[in-house]
Amino acid sequence: MGNCPVCGEGMEITRLHCHYCDTTLEGHFALCKFCQLSREQRKFVEVFIASRGNIKEVERTLGISYPTVRSRLDQVIAALGYTVDKDDGVETEAEEMAERRREILSRLDRGEITPEEALQKLKEQR
Repeated sequence: MGNCPVCGEGMEITRLHCHYCDTTLEGHFALCKFCQLSREQRKFVEVFIASRGNIKEVERTLGISYPTVRSRLDQVIAALGYTVDKDDGVETEAEEMAERRREILSRLDRGEITPEEALQKLKEQR
């Protein structure tokens, strides 16, 4: 929890306690950048790292679309204090969808999927 649930401002750790030896430290301790992310953002980062940055794997794991993955990634980047450059040379959403369609048709052409499977996958792209 990086922000106050009452006013929304940043929180600060003032007490640390060891349950094993009962030592307590008081002071002003900074949260790490990742601690300041929302619970949903931390979950996204965990899945993103476990997927080794493979956006298609993140899509499958979280059951979300490519644009949603990109949007959440941009939100995390901004929350960590970095500038999100919308024109960074990365494929646009339309280019990504076109590439996926080409891949589906290539798989159909190679006989890896049936025409019905290809049709279903193409419908899912919308």
